[in-house]
This record gives sequence, structure tokens and C-alpha cells, in this order.
Amino acid sequence: MILYRHPTPAAEPGLCYGRLDIGLAPSARAEIAAARRAAQPFRLVVASPAFRARALAEALAEASGAALRFDERLLELDFGAWEGKRWFAIPRRESDPWAEDPRRRAPPGGETFAALEARVLAAAAEAGPEAALVTHAGPIRALLIARAGLSFTEAFARKIPFATALEAPDA
Repeated sequence: MILYRHPTPAAEPGLCYGRLDIGLAPSARAEIAAARRAAQPFRLVVASPAFRARALAEALAEASGAALRFDERLLELDFGAWEGKRWFAIPRRESDPWAEDPRRRAPPGGETFAALEARVLAAAAEAGPEAALVTHAGPIRALLIARAGLSFTEAFARKIPFATALEAPDA
């Protein structure tokens, strides 16, 4: 399985976005073209339905002649009431407890990382080892935790580049 994070989004630095469906940065067109040129053949491309993942997924499927499917289980973490806010504008009385244990605590109206992990692992298992997944940094980190044995801290210390193929650890 090959993992791709969506291309660079058009997000201001410090913006909290997970489910917020934002557009792509001007650099995205070149990132998509480079990913398409370097892509190996896939039988299936499964992608988050978020706008920022769609163009890359479509390009990869077209380049390899693969079937394309969108799966909501590959969406980024739902930050609930924090979506679209600047991180500095989120009250510390809300963010600090979440930051202490994001695996088991959710932002107001959002979801826990454990919930994200469960849905992403199910989507990856259904897609199979010959698929490419186009998703977000959170879901990719969930796969690294579950499949590569990385700790939460190790997975979040790892940089997940935009629109670049990453080999998924075996299930």
C-alpha cells in the first residue's frame, strides 16, 4: 500500500483545520504533476473526499488506469468547534486537556484520535495492499502507529510531506 498526503492546502499558518474543506495552495498543481509522473501502477486509488485530496487522487487514478473510490473514513480528524479557528484563539481551558490525551479526548463536538485510528484502519484493510490511499497527515500517522509500532509521540514527530508517496508498513 502506498500512502499520499494531499497537496499543500491554502491554509494560513496556525489555522485549525481537519474537516474544514479548504482549497489548494498555488504550489499544488506542480506537486500533483510530480506525484503523477512518479506514480507506480495501482489497481485502486482510495481517497478522502475532502477537496484537498481529490485532485491528487484523480490524477493518480488516471495515470495508472486504476479505479477511484472516495471513502469518508479517510478524512482528517474532526476538530469540531475548533474547525476554522486559529490555534491561538482556542481557549487553553479547552485545548490543554485535549493536548494531554488526544487519543482519548476529543475537541468540543469533534472526535478522538482513537476514533480516527479505528476508521482509518478499517478503510485501509478494505482497500487492500495494492491500493494507494490519498488522505491526510492524521490518518497516515494512525497507520504508522498501528502498523509500524511507532508511539504517538514518534508518529507526530515525523514529517508527512505533501503529495509524496510513502510506503505503508505491512498490516
